[in-house]
Amino acid sequence: MLIIGIDPGISGSVCFLKDGKILEVVEMPTMTEGKKNKRQVNGSQLYNEISKRINKSENQDVRVVIEQVSAMPGQGVTSMFNFGQSFGILKGLCSAMQLPMYFVRPAKWKKYFNLINSEKDASRTRAIEIFPYFSSQLSKKKDSNKADAILIASFYYETYKTDD
Repeated sequence: MLIIGIDPGISGSVCFLKDGKILEVVEMPTMTEGKKNKRQVNGSQLYNEISKRINKSENQDVRVVIEQVSAMPGQGVTSMFNFGQSFGILKGLCSAMQLPMYFVRPAKWKKYFNLINSEKDASRTRAIEIFPYFSSQLSKKKDSNKADAILIASFYYETYKTDD
């Protein structure tokens, strides 16, 4: 089974996990828009990234696990709209590709990995502990979004593998 774990948003990441092993993690493809050069998710490139990995795994079950995000106190209206737009692009893309989607709240996967009330960077440490062979690609503090995508995919793999 190929599990695609997604940490949505402009600075998010996409993890491709096959049979519990990380195949690859890519940063969320983005593009600039308008006069202010605001970044937004590049749906076309994301489609290409997912397509080429699905085609490699012929006749294989694919599951897309997306972190279920919602508005957070203190965030501005514009940033929340942009975040929701990114989430919508992901849902629309997976629907168009006819990929089954599963949503997991941050509290659920973070509780599973004992990351509740911890620093953002704690997910990077946890991912390195679980997948030491991937540590060189999680060496920077900014790689915590990659770690989140890895843990989201891993959470699904570990908690739902008995359902298949």
